[in-house]
Amino acid sequence: MEDVKTLLVTGGCGFIGSNFIRYMLNKHPNYKIKNLDKLTYAGNVHSLDDFKDDNRYELIIGDVCNKELVENIVKDVDTIVHFAAESHVDLSIFDSRLFLETNVIGTQTILEAARLNGKKRFHHISTDEVFGEIQGDEKFSEKSPINPRNPYSASKAAAEHIVMAYYYTHGLPVTISNCSNNYGPYQYPEKLVGRSITNLLSGEKIPLNGDGKSIRDWLYVEDHCKAIDLILEKGKIGETYCIGGDCEKTNIEVANSILDAMKMGKENIEFISGRPGCDARYAIDYSKIEKELGWKPQISFNDGIKKTVEWYVSNKKWWLPLRRDMIKNRDQFKDTFSKYYKEYK
Repeated sequence: MEDVKTLLVTGGCGFIGSNFIRYMLNKHPNYKIKNLDKLTYAGNVHSLDDFKDDNRYELIIGDVCNKELVENIVKDVDTIVHFAAESHVDLSIFDSRLFLETNVIGTQTILEAARLNGKKRFHHISTDEVFGEIQGDEKFSEKSPINPRNPYSASKAAAEHIVMAYYYTHGLPVTISNCSNNYGPYQYPEKLVGRSITNLLSGEKIPLNGDGKSIRDWLYVEDHCKAIDLILEKGKIGETYCIGGDCEKTNIEVANSILDAMKMGKENIEFISGRPGCDARYAIDYSKIEKELGWKPQISFNDGIKKTVEWYVSNKKWWLPLRRDMIKNRDQFKDTFSKYYKEYK
């Protein structure tokens, strides 16, 4: 019989965090999960409505920077999986302070609580964006130099350094994973896939930054959750694991796949001004986690997109309020943000 474990998941009401909690509770009946989330714009309590009456799940509304709160929670858990982060790249360009507070100070706050409470197992969720722009036909790997090119990725890179500092200095049992672009159910409708689908369902077009030729590696969120579970179970302490989907696509190709899945034409794409400092290509070499832990992505991009479209079609009650708030918030700073972008044209 599986041992009883209690996990602290930070940012568990976000896209990947909520999918991870759902995956872990379904796979591990004896696990308990405490979900610490500040419920900022991308956090949604309704993403886990199916577990609100499950005594294995507890939502704690609070800030990862709150030292006293974090220490009180950490003392009663076995493992920490740290998702909580500000992740809106455009907003980080506009105002980076909140990103430094949450992504850097918040990470340090949880690490210190883990250190003071018996050196709890700590896994840090990071991104391929910390590596910056890739050159030629190469792919990012665990040996790639960190070279962030926007305030968001810089804050995530700083967090990684702090995690490893706690490993080397304090002997804290840590691991890190760097994932490529995730997509799937419960994604806030501001990201490319979620926004494209919800725009089309709302009678609007798919907006693509710049010329739409930026390349990203795409990973279905459930495959990502399986990889994290494996790292927690079998990962080597002090190591980093790159998690990719073996699926490089231009933004135009992603848009066309969504249009195909929804049986709509290419006239439903519009091009908008690109953000400054936008990297041309990301790609992940996941051979280390495949070789050491036996993981590789299972869901093909076409199947994943179909699943994602079907989910959004069936769950309008979940995303319609988020979309209304997103549009309202976007309009509030739209003029200022546009003036800011003109400096880079």
